[in-house]
Amino acid sequence: MSENSWAKMGPGEEFDLIRRMAARWGDLVQQAGDDGAVLDVAHGARLVASTDSSVEGVHFRREWLSLQEIGYRATVAALSDLAAMAADPIGLLIAATIPADVAETVELLADGIGQAARDGGAPIVGGDLTGGDRISLTMTVLGAASPPIGRSTAKVGDRVWVTGRLGGPGAAVRALLAGNLPSAEHWPRFAHPVARIAEARWLAEHGATAMIDISDGLSSDARHVAAASGVSLEIDVMSVPCVPDVVPRAACTSGEEYELLLTAPDEFDVVAFTSRFAIPLTQVGIVVENAGAEPDVTFIDGEERVDLGAGYDHFSA
Repeated sequence: MSENSWAKMGPGEEFDLIRRMAARWGDLVQQAGDDGAVLDVAHGARLVASTDSSVEGVHFRREWLSLQEIGYRATVAALSDLAAMAADPIGLLIAATIPADVAETVELLADGIGQAARDGGAPIVGGDLTGGDRISLTMTVLGAASPPIGRSTAKVGDRVWVTGRLGGPGAAVRALLAGNLPSAEHWPRFAHPVARIAEARWLAEHGATAMIDISDGLSSDARHVAAASGVSLEIDVMSVPCVPDVVPRAACTSGEEYELLLTAPDEFDVVAFTSRFAIPLTQVGIVVENAGAEPDVTFIDGEERVDLGAGYDHFSA
């Protein structure tokens, strides 16, 4: 984006902050300066849009994370929604609330956003900026998929799979709440998660039928797939891949993982997937007919059925 493009915006502290942030993003910024972005979508593709908010005191604490990490995590959380639908990012819009003390070093926040946007291949195409008493970042992502994969197309007989290893973010938060430093195994999964965009495309091309990203915990997100598809899932708890020093039951309820939970009728070439992406792909269950009146998820630990409850809920007591 040329410097002249920002001439469309007049003077003012808000616009000075935008200009300072845009200077950190360089050629990531495209078509900004108007009231809306106009994006071309490839022939045959469908536009996918999603919005995700990251609010100080709800999703993060400033004493836990740097401004770069806050910006990065907020952006990855939104991009992960595109990954869940096997969509290629084509645009990112940012609605940010910036406290006065953060405005002094807004470049640090911009660096984190910019890194995640660049890693995910998402050009920054617009947004909105306002002042407030705490950081709030609402990221709107636009993507193209041909076709997109949703949550509602799991079929009886499909196998249930998970990418990566779970439990790191939950373990990191437990350590922080206890006043301890998270381990070197757990901290990166919390502070520097990855949106599985390329992995999702590979899985879609190789037969995935339904997909969701694990943001609220496998125990919650598996129930979303079951409800949307009108089926039930059986999950083998001991098959759930875990990071070191985390037991499977805890891994099942760990939120903000941003790994993928998916279904497929056939086996995947796990060796090919792992070789390409350097993370595991693990079968953890099967899709079955509803045993009761409503779709549900059964968690089996050995020969015992266990009630893991839901994962993270912003509005729970």
